[in-house]
Amino acid sequence: MQIDKLRGKELDQLFEAILSLKDKEECYQFFDDLATMNEIQSLAQRLEVARMLMEGDTYQRIEQQTGASTATISRVKRCINYGNDGYKFTLDRVYATEKARE
Repeated sequence: MQIDKLRGKELDQLFEAILSLKDKEECYQFFDDLATMNEIQSLAQRLEVARMLMEGDTYQRIEQQTGASTATISRVKRCINYGNDGYKFTLDRVYATEKARE
């Protein structure tokens, strides 16, 4: 399993730090210190690409809406189809939280 290659003390520490954040404002502060604006925007773009793919949008529409390259879209699609379901369970939880707020 590819995810096992990621495991390690430093990555565990990063994930613990992320899990310790209390709200969006703390996320903004932490990620602003942790990564460049382009890196953060790339991560957000990939999540949006995943959302759109899971909703059945075409590559062309995703490119137009997000500015993502076809290579990025293909990479995200591979993760959705053959990955560890990270996009799926994360987006499912986000949708559930949004619905609960309505």
